[in-house]
Amino acid sequence: MHQVHHRIATIDGHELFYREAGPADAPAIVLLHGFPTSSFMFRELIPLLAGEYRVIAPDHLGFGRSAAPRAEEFTYTFDALADLTSGLLDHLGLDRYALYVQDYGAPIGWRLALRHPERISALVTQNGNGYEEGFVESFWADVWAYAANPGPETEPAVRAALSLDAIRRQYLHGVPDPSVVSPDTWEHDHALVSRAGNDEVQLALFRDYVNNRALYPPLQEFLRTGEVPVLAVWGRNDEIFGPAGARAFTRDARDAEVHLLDGGHFLLESHLDVVAGHLRAFLGRVLNP
Repeated sequence: MHQVHHRIATIDGHELFYREAGPADAPAIVLLHGFPTSSFMFRELIPLLAGEYRVIAPDHLGFGRSAAPRAEEFTYTFDALADLTSGLLDHLGLDRYALYVQDYGAPIGWRLALRHPERISALVTQNGNGYEEGFVESFWADVWAYAANPGPETEPAVRAALSLDAIRRQYLHGVPDPSVVSPDTWEHDHALVSRAGNDEVQLALFRDYVNNRALYPPLQEFLRTGEVPVLAVWGRNDEIFGPAGARAFTRDARDAEVHLLDGGHFLLESHLDVVAGHLRAFLGRVLNP
């Protein structure tokens, strides 16, 4: 078992928590979590990678153990979260790394890749969307309506996503055997998004999410021209980002590797060993040929 370190760095005046493991001189992989979780989602994956890689898994501002200034104290956008993540990676001296993105981690990671394409050694997406066809409309219709017209008519539908029942559903939907998913996951996440003022943080990011769609054409151009290796390992029963979003990477990324597993949005909770196996084989092939 490899030691995992739990650290805090101050970036632009904000404390960012991150987990770090592995040799400092090994190829680096950065794990970027989604909503409504934190680097906690990678707690079991990190030790499986740390023997061969330097692994960095930060908590985005407003999530997990990172600082969570109120929405009136910080303008929460995906641009701003990417700025802080970029600052953290600079602070850690990372000038070349693979990215593993899930959910919210995807638009943050895409920004990093588009700003500094020369730094990206590989892209791994686990239910991290980069294509319009990845959106499951039955889930996203309420988000688009809220972004277009924030107010009392549209807010209740998206605010419901912060409830314990909704977070539990994200973890369990599409999992063939829900008993393998620990209740600690949704209870941990719900406790953190229930902190005073954090609801407004999450609502601000819901409103901003629509702006991530503009990233998709330049991301796809980067995939076509940059020849970065891509692995998509996806829970095919995800009701948020459907399997068409995984298959779409094969359209632009040369030799993209796609695995659709019988799971849901948080695939590491039910298919850790399978995902880790695909990931280690992929990284071994593209980073250590």
